[in-house]
Amino acid sequence: MKKLIYLFIICISFYNCEDVIDVDLNETEPRLVIEASINWYKNTAGNEQSIKLSLSSPFFDDEIPPANGAIVQITDTNNNIFNFIEDANTGIYLNNNFIPIINQEYTLTINYNNEIYTAKEILMSVVPIDYIEQNNDGGFLGDEIEVKVYFTDPINIDNYYFFEYYTDLEDISLDVLDDKFIDGNQIFGFYAEEDLEIGNEITIRHYGVSEQYYEFMFILLQQGSEDGGGPFETQPATVRGNCINTTNEDNYPFGYFRLSEVEEQIYIIE
Repeated sequence: MKKLIYLFIICISFYNCEDVIDVDLNETEPRLVIEASINWYKNTAGNEQSIKLSLSSPFFDDEIPPANGAIVQITDTNNNIFNFIEDANTGIYLNNNFIPIINQEYTLTINYNNEIYTAKEILMSVVPIDYIEQNNDGGFLGDEIEVKVYFTDPINIDNYYFFEYYTDLEDISLDVLDDKFIDGNQIFGFYAEEDLEIGNEITIRHYGVSEQYYEFMFILLQQGSEDGGGPFETQPATVRGNCINTTNEDNYPFGYFRLSEVEEQIYIIE
């Protein structure tokens, strides 16, 4: 696949020059991308769930093609089978009779293009949010609004947390945390944004996750941070999730199968 990248250079003679750089990018066969996040929101039945399947696409492509026609199911240790049926040709597979049970192990099985993909995970619990605190003088220069989400970590239990913060400014912030040095204490998740104003809305989602998922997201977030290097530096290795192709191990998928209890709260900036 060839793409033209135009590099504009200011010449010594103060005229604008335009050099055309012809870049060869290797093409690979599309891989299955699995977004299988089973979320049991507190105080809900948790029976309605969805799984998104898509295909990897070339770097410069804007559209993400859906993976159509897959057979998708989740099985629990009580031999309950939950079939996920594709909604039209969207690549989104739906189920409305899922049974969430804390600490239950579940197995995901996907049959796509006559290849079988599987993953196993445990549905992890999460502690409730104690309270939310706002600081209007946050940040290095004191010009950011900070929001701290406090919760109490259970003592003598290894716990791993995943946080999502969505705002009506279309800003998304993700974070992970373990309790290695804070076991049994009241701790907080943290969000700050200099553009926040009174009346802005933040959707806070607090997930309990497995150690394996914590490590997966920790690496992803490190690679995606501002310290991850520029576009012309050596890129990090592909982060593999917990889904495997049992038919052809070389055709491994991207993505992850996760099950979490979720505490969600909406906070309005005061």
